[in-house]
Amino acid sequence: MKMQKHEYTGIGETLYSAVLDNGLEVRVVPKKDFSTCYAAFATRYGGAHRRFSVDGRKLDTPAGVAHYLEHKMFDLPNGDNALAILSANGADPNAFTSAEMTCYYFQCTESFEENLKMLLHFVSTPYFTDETVQKEQGIIAQEIRMGEDNPGMVVYYRLLEMLYAHHPVRDRVAGSVESIAEITAQTLYDCHRVFYAPSNMVLCVEGDVDPESVVRIAEDVLPKEKAPVPKADFGEREGILPAETRRTLEMEVSAPQFLIGVKLARPESGAAFQRENIVAALAMRMLCGSSSPFFTRLYAGGLLNMDFDYEIDSPADTFMVIVGGESRDPEQVLEAFQKEAQRVAAEGFDEGYFTRSRRASLGARLRALEDFDSMCVALASGVLEGYCALDSFALLESVTAEDCRRFVAENLTPERMALSVIRPKVREAEN
Repeated sequence: MKMQKHEYTGIGETLYSAVLDNGLEVRVVPKKDFSTCYAAFATRYGGAHRRFSVDGRKLDTPAGVAHYLEHKMFDLPNGDNALAILSANGADPNAFTSAEMTCYYFQCTESFEENLKMLLHFVSTPYFTDETVQKEQGIIAQEIRMGEDNPGMVVYYRLLEMLYAHHPVRDRVAGSVESIAEITAQTLYDCHRVFYAPSNMVLCVEGDVDPESVVRIAEDVLPKEKAPVPKADFGEREGILPAETRRTLEMEVSAPQFLIGVKLARPESGAAFQRENIVAALAMRMLCGSSSPFFTRLYAGGLLNMDFDYEIDSPADTFMVIVGGESRDPEQVLEAFQKEAQRVAAEGFDEGYFTRSRRASLGARLRALEDFDSMCVALASGVLEGYCALDSFALLESVTAEDCRRFVAENLTPERMALSVIRPKVREAEN
């Protein structure tokens, strides 16, 4: 198959792309004379894909199936374990499941083609038994319970429950102890058949590799037929306001932890969504990043520390801004954040500050090009969302200070903000 070549002269990168007859999307970024190679094989199947339709059939599955499937995919029919095989062959393999995707990956400095064949083979070769699936329940249940005791996870998922009334993104990717008890070997086989079809997947590779060889290996190892792509059902579209605006919980923490969240309207097209994501990231960098007047002022006043951060997140057809960290007075931080957003909405960003911030953002993106891990995952995420991650550099150059002011004015209003707080447990005084 002939691959398309895309030259990104402004950043010195070349991208090869192809869509195989079975529907698999392939992206390769050659890096001549680099010693490390990286491959990511991802499916559009995450924790939020609980309800879906395929071939006219509507299906509803327990929470946690995507994560459970990731745990079991390394088992091979002959009794071998793909992790052990890849590790013995000099590769460093692993996998992760998020709300919107499951990704299997490895990096290596030798035997790349052999490792790639193994990656594609084990991900496309399901093997489950009722005995092994039941055994895994205890392991995953323990992982779930550990998450329930993790303040960072608790404050995050409580925020999602506040932002979204019914979207499955509000449920934990791993599911609950009760939901995973419903999962059987047949459940895993059924979901693998639907979501692990090449037509629902993407393969991204970066390193000193031959793009045509990557395609040939994928064509040789993977199924030849093109299966129908499942359509996720995330329920009725929710309004832009949060379902709740305040939640507080006491846990064993040394200082209050908090997250402020805002739901964003998500553009329909992949290109428009990518640009709005870039605008949001730059606006948040200027509004509350580590060099912003807001952070500097609250840090000097002891309200924030270096744990404070912001994130633009867009799992499973959602779109949101999340900021937070640790503070002795989260409500005071929220009030200051609201006032700063209102000030920026009225006055805009200083042009000099905007130019410096955009240049800093560009520099961070350029440095990330040398991180094969994040680059391949970004490429895979982009394909699944309908855009190319490497287009972000040109899009960033097109963003204006007014774009960023408009983002703040339209989205970061007080009624749109939800605050999730974890406070230290109040201990009763001893007699």
